[in-house]
Formats: sequence, C-alpha cells, structure tokens
Amino acid sequence: MNIYVGNIPYDITEDGLRAEFGAFGQVTAVNIITDRESGRPRGFAFVEMANDAEAKSAIDALNGKDFSGRTLKVNEARPREERRSGGGGGPRRGGGGDRFGGGRGGKDRRPPQY
Repeated sequence: MNIYVGNIPYDITEDGLRAEFGAFGQVTAVNIITDRESGRPRGFAFVEMANDAEAKSAIDALNGKDFSGRTLKVNEARPREERRSGGGGGPRRGGGGDRFGGGRGGKDRRPPQY
C-alpha cells in the first residue's frame, strides 16, 4: 500500500521515515518529494509498505502524531490525477499583433514607405 505523509520536517531523511514506519512492518520504498528547481524537500513524502494491514496500522498510529514539532498528516495515497497538456485559460483572442500592424484584421503588414 502506498501512504501519503504530509507536513514532514524539511530535514527528514529517507532513513528517518523508513525507521518511523518500519516499526509497523516492512517498508518497501520511501520517496521524499523535492522541488525540481531548488532540490529542497517540499514537506511531503510517500512511503510504500508491503502489507496492507501493517500500512493501515501505521496510518492509524502516525496520523496526527507530533514529529519533530510538526503534526503529521498520514493517509492512504490517492492515485495521481491526469494533468491536461497545454496552457490554461480561456479561448485565444486576436489583437496585439506585431509592430507592423499585424493582427488587426487585414491591414497592410509592411512598414510605411517614406
């Protein structure tokens, strides 16, 4: 079972999480989520445990527990939602244009001749 662990201390290590959850059963993977640009932890992680009953026991025991001054949020991880590709926002509108008058409905795009 995959477990979401939120509000973790920023200085936590994979070994630290493995030890905390290992008290409840076999931990198969630990993944601390980091910021892509800075590489610093983002304050949450995913812990995978081999046995569902042990995972539920860990969730029950650790959710709401004070851990290094932070209250952990621990629950079963939900599947990741699909992200839509492309930019956000509504429909694209005309206007703007380039410095030669482009985008203004059929005006001559050439610079004026002096």
